[in-house]
Amino acid sequence: MAFGRLERTKGSEPMYDINVTPMVDVMLVLVVIFILTAPLLASSIRLDLPKTDGAKPGDPPQFVTVAVDQAGQAFFNDKPVDAAELSVALQQAKLDNPDTEVQLRADQGVPYGRVVEVMGEAQKAGLNRIGFVAEAPAPAPGAAPPAAAGAPPAAGTAR
Repeated sequence: MAFGRLERTKGSEPMYDINVTPMVDVMLVLVVIFILTAPLLASSIRLDLPKTDGAKPGDPPQFVTVAVDQAGQAFFNDKPVDAAELSVALQQAKLDNPDTEVQLRADQGVPYGRVVEVMGEAQKAGLNRIGFVAEAPAPAPGAAPPAAAGAPPAAGTAR
């Protein structure tokens, strides 16, 4: 008996062998396709999920702003403060929410040492998430503003 060719068996009724290898290959390919696409199909299932108080979305991140003007004066949430008041305000922000972010806005003319002092006060209060706020440069006179993503190009420009 050999695979790939028909053989006649002894007896009155002829019996032929069938090569099942191609059929098994097709079935294995289908199984692999179903395994790979199952996670994609599972995400489109509509469910009526149970309600619970523990499943509320997280609160939006809280932040405080600390600004330092060119003269070195510190402002906590737009109110002028001295070093002691800044320290107390930052400690209170830490007590209100330990994940509070400090958004530091410093004039470009402020000496680096003063900015480091303010950062040190925030870290001393336990607020280690500090973000530096900057402005985008103004476009040059006569230059077109940058196009929004997906917007058609302005007249006379190539894409």
